[in-house]
Amino acid sequence: MQFEKKVVNLQIVMKVVILGPAHPYRGGIAAFSERLAAEYQAEGNDVKIVTFTLQYPSFLFPGKTQMSTTEPPASLDISRMLSSVNPITWCRTGRAIAKMKPDLLVVQYWMPFMAPAMGVVARIVRRSGTKVVSVVHNMLPHERHFFDKPLAKYFVRSIDGVVAMSHLTVDELHELDNTKRHVLSPHPIYDHYGAIVPRDEAITHLQLDPSSRYLLFFGFVRGYKGLDLLLQAMADKRLTDRNLKLIVAGEFYDDPQPYLDQIQNLGLADRVALFNDYIADNEVSNYFCAADAVVLPYRSATQSGITQIAMHFAKPMIVTNVGGLPDIVKHEVTGLVTQPDADSIASTIANYYDRDLQQTLAAGVANEKDLYTWDKMVRAIETL
Repeated sequence: MQFEKKVVNLQIVMKVVILGPAHPYRGGIAAFSERLAAEYQAEGNDVKIVTFTLQYPSFLFPGKTQMSTTEPPASLDISRMLSSVNPITWCRTGRAIAKMKPDLLVVQYWMPFMAPAMGVVARIVRRSGTKVVSVVHNMLPHERHFFDKPLAKYFVRSIDGVVAMSHLTVDELHELDNTKRHVLSPHPIYDHYGAIVPRDEAITHLQLDPSSRYLLFFGFVRGYKGLDLLLQAMADKRLTDRNLKLIVAGEFYDDPQPYLDQIQNLGLADRVALFNDYIADNEVSNYFCAADAVVLPYRSATQSGITQIAMHFAKPMIVTNVGGLPDIVKHEVTGLVTQPDADSIASTIANYYDRDLQQTLAAGVANEKDLYTWDKMVRAIETL
């Protein structure tokens, strides 16, 4: 797998390798790798993605499957080399990338479990003269362990610079290394999930009652995402008196039984539509276009790719005041920001409907979309 040297419009073409999840793996970071690669390609660069032969051992993965069922993106060069648990592949992958002589290695980093593998690869490639920059999705995990900081510090010391997508990530980086070069650049919009579809069409496709109004909780379910807070809010009298229902669309990475029990105990069985599975890319538009707003009732966060899908579909958001969520969702402009407790969430949802804010905030979302384009992420990486 070798690069060809090219000149496009009298500009030297960069040779870029992106290391991280990509097809046949699924999920938000895989989508990020592929969309970033497509942006580099659109600018005329030579781009290759290096991904995993094994991402997580099955006993560590909480979902049903790590693998995508879709066809690989035809326009992208993706090679599977790295096993997260096999040090032989760490060295082999580092040497293979160094042999390509790229100008830039972009490492996708999101959890300390990946730090040893990613750190070894980065060190080998960096010694060959290639600049190594990491786009950091989460510097430290939401559920902390004693080994998280040492592992994350090992990774940070292996790279030249960090692109942080929230102020919280910058703060966590400073905890590990306050000398490392970094730049803050927000998560770009996920714009590859298709066009906006009419609400009635989306409602019909999902077999929902067209006479009801809908809120959307989207993405895999973990404790820190606060679905239990949102369910409790849905049982608040300020919301029960409305013809309002909640769509929960995503795979449970926690035990689903406590949530199912909560739905029954709160009398929400007919007001919560559960789609307990991974949502395929070609289905995403239906869930967002069926909803009046997207709710992120998180207890903690850095940033969220869910807000950037909502941006694409011009959906207002109701988010909690944690992590980097208020950086993206501007209060009374693109959504409403509330506190991470059920009473505040219920009050804010009621306020959203009482003031009939959907059209006003949707227009605000549309006006903000240009702040989160993929070329801005590429420019941020270039500054490092």
